[in-house]
Amino acid sequence: MLSKTIEFKNMVGQKLKVVEIPVLERNNQHYFMIQAYLQMFITSLYNKPQEKSCFSFREHLKRKISWADFNDIFSIQEFRNNA
Repeated sequence: MLSKTIEFKNMVGQKLKVVEIPVLERNNQHYFMIQAYLQMFITSLYNKPQEKSCFSFREHLKRKISWADFNDIFSIQEFRNNA
């Protein structure tokens, strides 16, 4: 599973980092759902001062979506020839 990280500053100027964001193809059935949850998560972090500076999107999704969808999104894919 490929993942990405986003760093940004919130309204107060505090630097925040969101890690473990899954990278999905546009034709994946979960693509829109991940984009919507990511936008809501970042909006909630942006509007309020935070005690932590690093947040895991994977942990956030564990609490928000069904376990079957979570396993579909974060299942480890085998790459051919270790590529």
